[in-house]
Amino acid sequence: MAHEKNHDYHILNPSIWPLLSAVSAFVMLFGGVVWMQDNGPWMFLIGLAGVLYCMYGWWSDVITESEVGDHTPVVRIGLRYGFIMFIMSEVMFFAAWFWSFFKHAMYPMGPQSPAIDGPWPPVGIETFDAWHLPLMNTLILLCSGAAATWAHHALVHENNRRDIKQGLILAIALGAIFTVFQAYEYSHAAFGLAGNIYGANFFMATGFHGFHVVIGTIFLFVCLMRVYAGHFTPEKHIGFEAAAWYWHFVDVVWLFLFASVYVWGS
Repeated sequence: MAHEKNHDYHILNPSIWPLLSAVSAFVMLFGGVVWMQDNGPWMFLIGLAGVLYCMYGWWSDVITESEVGDHTPVVRIGLRYGFIMFIMSEVMFFAAWFWSFFKHAMYPMGPQSPAIDGPWPPVGIETFDAWHLPLMNTLILLCSGAAATWAHHALVHENNRRDIKQGLILAIALGAIFTVFQAYEYSHAAFGLAGNIYGANFFMATGFHGFHVVIGTIFLFVCLMRVYAGHFTPEKHIGFEAAAWYWHFVDVVWLFLFASVYVWGS
């Protein structure tokens, strides 16, 4: 009775994951710098493998904590707040790319003078037609977000496992199609990342968004595997909720990219 739990919190067991994650992230980032100095990608790849291993191991422990009942209502509130703060940090990340794009679009520099006398887009840049493949990708991503919402609704309000699976499968498939179309668009770009500020801003903003689409697709796939494993209930589904929030964040960022970079920026 002296050790009976009479509160909504739990003390975590000692874990190697925070330290190992920090070391792996440092090796990956330092390896990226070394790679840029033409010394090969091996340190970066070793760090990346360490980061992926830590992600798998750490999140597996979190899932185990949930399955044994450690994620009480108070703990779930903390997890939600933590993920909201993570998304806000991602918003600030993309705000930097939007800031750079709008700054150079509204105050373009000429080739001979630091004065504001250059055109936008820069001379020689052939932009994409926003109303063809970019519009198609926009519709695909919005439909994927709608499918994820369908799956979430089926879980929370109906606990309909069949609809949950179908909604997630559709969301994942559409996310993968978006990535394929984005790669196709990149392969037909009339400009590159280097040599002009338009290309640098375009590929950094849309490229990092594409990276987030890949991460979000994997996130949804993990949720699908957990649904097949019998995880998630209408009362306890923090992992699914986080995936849905992340996917809708990806949707909203793309809408701003489409409106500003593809439509207004061209």
